[in-house]
Amino acid sequence: MRVLVTGSSGFIGQHLMEALVGRGHEVMGLDRVPPEKTTAQGAFTRCDILDSHQLGVIVESFGPDAIAHLAARTGVGEKIDRAGYATNIEGVHNLIRAIRATPSVRRAVFTSTLLVCRVGYRQKSDDDYMPNTPYGESKVEGERIVRREDGGGVTWCITRPTGVWGPGISAHYQRFFRMIRRGVYFHVGRKPLLKSFGYVGNVAHQYCRLLEVPPGQIHRRTFYVGDFEPLALQTWADKLAEKLGARPIRTIPEGVARIAARFGDLINAVGLRRFPFNSFRLNNVLTEYTFDMTNTREVCGENPYTLDMEAAATAAWFLGKR
Repeated sequence: MRVLVTGSSGFIGQHLMEALVGRGHEVMGLDRVPPEKTTAQGAFTRCDILDSHQLGVIVESFGPDAIAHLAARTGVGEKIDRAGYATNIEGVHNLIRAIRATPSVRRAVFTSTLLVCRVGYRQKSDDDYMPNTPYGESKVEGERIVRREDGGGVTWCITRPTGVWGPGISAHYQRFFRMIRRGVYFHVGRKPLLKSFGYVGNVAHQYCRLLEVPPGQIHRRTFYVGDFEPLALQTWADKLAEKLGARPIRTIPEGVARIAARFGDLINAVGLRRFPFNSFRLNNVLTEYTFDMTNTREVCGENPYTLDMEAAATAAWFLGKR
């Protein structure tokens, strides 16, 4: 199968490229910037999906059977208004135009986000939205375009990655790993804090399966992708500490953590923005989020990586960067 991957230089995109090549597919990556590494990555073409003409020429020239669309503007923590997320809206329009103009394309997987709803909101249906950030709003509009345009007239589905981690993870997660490594990270309370995480190798595997399975199994459906069972934050951090060679993580009472967070708020207010603990970070720690991934498991089968394998591979990558 010939597969075009947009956003191929991103975190998930690079892992997906390697997974597709490893499964024997002919793959082309498309991104505004080249990937950090090229081993087993397939071909690459530089393109901004906001350039509708260039995008159309590339898609038609390559003639893919399927497209995995990952290109997006994220910037969740940045102060960007909705207009700054044109890639997530006009970029989807442009890709659908290119799909309609390319007869070879039979399938497309469109990547969205779990932030089409605020954390903690329980959807009543796939198109029941409740975003609370400009980024989430832009991805809602992207989903609506896909549904309204019926994916460009091909077999299509939408994916919503959970908290994806693994080798190559963002600087935000790397700070978390450094805190564990230095022994300054601590658990808050003893209640298990369940979260839906997704190891990037498992996410790449699921994208491959969504591109490969019979059309009727995915058409017009929405899939959360990641690890199937929610994971307690404490269990995840303890496993990372073990693989990073760090000392066991200490636990402090939630009340003490709240006092420390308020102190952090005061420190931030006087200009020391890099102080690592405040009420915002504490709320992120204490907020649970889980998603039903039954349909993903039914379609994609079991994941190839276990927590022990995931933590070992990620720790080896992280320690190799030091």
